[in-house]
Amino acid sequence: MSGPTAAADDLEDDVAQSGRLISSRWRPTTLRTAPSREDRGLFGHPRGLPWMLNVEMWERFSYYGMRAILLYFITDTVARGGLGLSANSGQVVIALYGMAVYLLAIPGGIFADRVIGPWLSTLYGGMVIMAGHICLSVPVTALSWLGIVLVAVGTGFIKPNLTTIVGGLYDDDDIRRDAGFQLFYMSINIGAFASPLLTGWLREHYGYHAGFSSAAVGMAFALVAFVYGRHKLSAFAFTVPNPVRPEERQRLLLGSIGVLVAIAVVVAVLQVLTGSLVTTVATAGLLIPVGAAVAYFVVMFRSPKVTAGEHTHLRAYIPLWIGAVLFFMITEQAAGKMATFAKDNTDGHMPLVGWVINPETYQSINPATIVILAPFIGWLFTRRAGRFPSTIMKFAISVLIIGASAFILGYGFQIWTGGDKLAPWWFLAVVFIIQTVAELFLSPVGLATTSALAPKSFASQTMSLWLLTTATGQGLAGFIIAQTKNVANSTYYYGLGVVTVAVAIVLFVVAPWTERKMADVGVTSQD
Repeated sequence: MSGPTAAADDLEDDVAQSGRLISSRWRPTTLRTAPSREDRGLFGHPRGLPWMLNVEMWERFSYYGMRAILLYFITDTVARGGLGLSANSGQVVIALYGMAVYLLAIPGGIFADRVIGPWLSTLYGGMVIMAGHICLSVPVTALSWLGIVLVAVGTGFIKPNLTTIVGGLYDDDDIRRDAGFQLFYMSINIGAFASPLLTGWLREHYGYHAGFSSAAVGMAFALVAFVYGRHKLSAFAFTVPNPVRPEERQRLLLGSIGVLVAIAVVVAVLQVLTGSLVTTVATAGLLIPVGAAVAYFVVMFRSPKVTAGEHTHLRAYIPLWIGAVLFFMITEQAAGKMATFAKDNTDGHMPLVGWVINPETYQSINPATIVILAPFIGWLFTRRAGRFPSTIMKFAISVLIIGASAFILGYGFQIWTGGDKLAPWWFLAVVFIIQTVAELFLSPVGLATTSALAPKSFASQTMSLWLLTTATGQGLAGFIIAQTKNVANSTYYYGLGVVTVAVAIVLFVVAPWTERKMADVGVTSQD
């Protein structure tokens, strides 16, 4: 086959070595099987890329738009269209919602790899998300809670698989891959920037359900682009890489049922012991991702497939993993504690220009800062390659910065207590910018370090461990928030700051040891 497309019926031999082509009415009749360098469209990239950029932009618009108003909806009074939970309970729900999204990305990726492939997993995930937003658009309490669950489940299926589809557009030796992912990253931030502005405006003028409706419309645009653009994708998107063998099905089914039963038993026991639904859910929300992470580490340390050198790499990875957990515990509260500060402790008036910014606007600062600063920081790191800061030092610096941001937030909560004592509009904006700088130090380094230290036989599982840093961080945040409902927000953030800065100091101390343990995989003083 010399052209960029080929009949789908002729694909079986091409995918036989890597998996099984799905049989589905959604599968297009033509798919690209030629080398990716022969596929050129917009900006010289594969023709499927613009459609996937549209999908990611609208899906992130949907996700961040819904998240921007979710806490306010949960904690507002029923008379004003909310669910009537306390601020503390609402913050716990937000943290556990974020935990569920990242935790469910693991079974979402496994389901795609073993059962239906990345394209169908993404499609079904998008449909579930849209159904969730539609439920949230209806002013019925039961449907609102169902909608939150559906959005978490659907996002768990999209999150790992849409990135996989974009990666499949490029062969391993295609020099356009990095630039393609930069465009993909940009589309994420465009959607994340625009959506809080729109949903915040809709919430302010027409109510919560209008805001959720805009998220449903955004997801609808994503699905249209996803289905229409499927003809321009590679066969990889419709391939099941490691299909479940007949002899495995019963074991996998029983194992899945066993996990669900174990979770149900843990929740039931916690409810009996605590007598509080919020405490029960928050505790389970911590134990589940921690248990999954511990299980991954134990299996890899005990596996005969992991060499002595790889054991050393894993030991070096543990302090980095803990630091990342604390990082995400703080940053992912943008829609929780920080959203509370934006609404109750901040004066949104901008005197020089006469504008009044609504609380949701603050959640657009992170993506805007990424778009502005990412090229500069990338250039700086390139210029400094081989010198200070090393890869591990960047990680430690990031954790230190995020700990400092916790102290700043604690100070803000202490002196601006709401009522007549409100923070100026720029204070929280500065905190978001500081946290974004920390993110730009940590996120690419975390992915690169995890990939470099992964045992060869557990490459995918180790990347799941990285996802679990975010899930565990948010689970930990939810648990602490539930236990500190009678503690001042300033004390809460001061406590997080102390612990996080202490861990950052430990990372600085162990950095030379960690770099020595990683020297044989090439991750030392360069990106």
